[in-house]
Amino acid sequence: MNTLDQLRKYSIVVADTADFHAIELFKPIDATTNPSLILKQAQSSVTAGLIEQTQNKLGSGHFKSAADAALDLSIRFGVEIANRIEGYVSTEVDARLSFNTERSIEQAHTIIENYQKYGIGRGRILIKLASTWEGIQAARALESDGIGCNLTLLFCEAQAIAAANANATLISPFVGRIYDWFVARGDVPVSTDKDPGVLSVRNILKLYKSHAVATIVMGASFRTADQVLALAGCDRLTISPALLEELDSRNQTLTPVAIAGPTDRTIETLTRDEFLLALSADPMANEKLADGITRFIQDQHTLEALLRR
Repeated sequence: MNTLDQLRKYSIVVADTADFHAIELFKPIDATTNPSLILKQAQSSVTAGLIEQTQNKLGSGHFKSAADAALDLSIRFGVEIANRIEGYVSTEVDARLSFNTERSIEQAHTIIENYQKYGIGRGRILIKLASTWEGIQAARALESDGIGCNLTLLFCEAQAIAAANANATLISPFVGRIYDWFVARGDVPVSTDKDPGVLSVRNILKLYKSHAVATIVMGASFRTADQVLALAGCDRLTISPALLEELDSRNQTLTPVAIAGPTDRTIETLTRDEFLLALSADPMANEKLADGITRFIQDQHTLEALLRR
């Protein structure tokens, strides 16, 4: 049994891609997309027909704006993905709405309504929102309305606690971007077990399991296969095609460590002020959250420019 198949025994494997071929090849349960992944796949010859259709509809006035066209394209990608898997597809709200609760809620409903037009029910879709205070409050409202949410760009415990407060269906704590931040400052971990990104996810998982939090923890943003394997046993792991391929080719025996043991930490109800204070006190989380939103917005602009051609 290869390493990827062994991993499936301990965690639900999710594909972090909009690549239809990779999804068919690796057969994940769920799939996650974001503006960067949609842009990457939009530049592939495989999806040229889909892109051309969207460009033509935008040019004919079918869409009010390039932003509307890009949203429709992301849903079309999601429909194709949903038809290839049995579980969730995560589709992201426009990152430019990361600090606007009401407009995030409005766009989330638009996403769900459009999926339903293609025959994909709301139970198959997770709305991805940045783990800002406003994004988390949007998730709270959507969850109360029966719409599942995936809180992404999550880098610290305060974000995880606020997500639990909001009864989010799923959170995506980032491993690789935390690792990148520390390495850029000369703090290179001596082993994967000392990797700050890995440790962050383990700590959040312990906190949730100790308090019977129903929110799913899905490790994300991996740089290496060893980071993935260090989190075997996490509820879900969303993995890029390159790392899925590497894990599929490995034949090492996987021996998961106990990553969800007890903790004496508590989950309190955070106010907005407490959340923002905790976030501002964590330079890494504060910087990476802002950077992640900025990167997604940049790729959104590039995608919209592509659709205007």
